Amino acid sequence: MEMETVYEVVRIKQVIQEIEPDEKYQIRSPEDAAAVAAEFIGDEDREVFLVMCLSIKNQVVAVHRCHVGSLNSSIVAPREVFKAAILNNSGSIIVSHQHPSQDVTPSPEDIEVTKRLAQCGEYLGIEVLDHIIVNAKAEFCSLKERMAF
Repeated sequence: MEMETVYEVVRIKQVIQEIEPDEKYQIRSPEDAAAVAAEFIGDEDREVFLVMCLSIKNQVVAVHRCHVGSLNSSIVAPREVFKAAILNNSGSIIVSHQHPSQDVTPSPEDIEVTKRLAQCGEYLGIEVLDHIIVNAKAEFCSLKERMAF
């Protein structure tokens, strides 16, 4: 008897940690998003790109560390950003990253990534509500407030 070769076409594994509904995870403003992001990545020593997946009531239902980069850069692939949102049935996301220098000024690359993600989100029907750059003190820059995308 000859065994057939079976190829796994798609395998997605996600570890889910349920959290109790909490005011801390309700996003009403860029300040709220910055506080959540700073809690998760504010003091990292390398750039970390974070995706917050939101419910229709803007509650954070999942937080995904999408990419860990180097001291001064992070490669962001839209498919990795939106994968968490799709798996969590989120209609919107907020993305965030931190600069290890603790300077929250956006680079030209940050602005380009934001525009690209917003465009991809339009195609997928998942709105990118904001891109927040944070530091350990929860100082932040909201690219939504800074630029129209």
